[in-house]
Parts: sequence; structure tokens; C-alpha cells
Amino acid sequence: MANLKDSVNELLAIDGALVSAIVDSNSGMVLSHAGSGIDIELAAAGNTEVMRAKLKTMHMLGLGDQIDDILITLAKQYHIIRPMSKHEGLFIYLVLDKARSNLALARRKAQDIEASIVV
Repeated sequence: MANLKDSVNELLAIDGALVSAIVDSNSGMVLSHAGSGIDIELAAAGNTEVMRAKLKTMHMLGLGDQIDDILITLAKQYHIIRPMSKHEGLFIYLVLDKARSNLALARRKAQDIEASIVV
């Protein structure tokens, strides 16, 4: 079991990771983060809106499912938004350098780390 600071540092250790954070999707506030290269406060607020929009759309469609993760692929980066299943209202935000990361392994590692987080 890991606390938030240890968890974001473990996420940052993933090959190609640039930034990691735990975000409160109710407020858009960053609870803990590691790394640099982006304005994490702005990114957290913006990605909170992405989460809300996707959940609203799923509700309107009557999907009755849950999000494993949301992947945003940019020219040089991957951005992963992963809702924490054990801690409703929180999500992991992970930014990866596309050239230095393995997306499948990063998603798997994020899933493993999520399972060990204690809030």
C-alpha cells in the first residue's frame, strides 16, 4: 500500500513518463504530483472537464459501464486519464513521451500502481 506522494513518484518511474498526478475530479484540484514540463494545475482542471464530459455522455447513452482509462494521443505525447476504481472522484493523470514509452506497459503499470494507492 502506497501513499499519494509515493504513488506519483512510482508513476513517474515508468519509462518515458514526464508528469504524473492524482486529481480530485469533483474540484479539479491536484492532490499530489511529480515531474515537470506542463502546468499541472491547468492540466488537472482541463482533464477534469474531459472526465465529466465522458461520464455525462456515457450516462446519456445509457451505457451503464465504467471508464478504465481515457487516452489522448498527441504528436509527441500520450496523456492517460485513469479513474481510480477504489477511490471514487479521483483519477490518475499520466503524461508520457511517445518516443520513449511503451503505451501497453505504461497502462498496465498505472493499473498496478492504482491498486496499491491508499488515500
